[in-house]
Amino acid sequence: MKLADIGYGNYVAAEKVLAVCAPDAAPIKRLVTEAKEKGRVIDVTCGKKTKSVILTENGIILLGALTPEKTAERLQLDEGSEKND
Repeated sequence: MKLADIGYGNYVAAEKVLAVCAPDAAPIKRLVTEAKEKGRVIDVTCGKKTKSVILTENGIILLGALTPEKTAERLQLDEGSEKND
């Protein structure tokens, strides 16, 4: 299992990530609100503004402080290093 750095010393299993989204869209906001009510949100922003929402296979939602582009880049870099091993 390869871990991807999602900022501020937090890591996620790269192969478990389904999507990385911007938090601005209304459907994503609803998804986050519903997940918070069910206790399925992990805030890894370290007090910073939420800039990305990371959706995982098991229904856990991570709130990140890096942009979706930067987060996706880090996930892809880690997947690429796995293929080169």
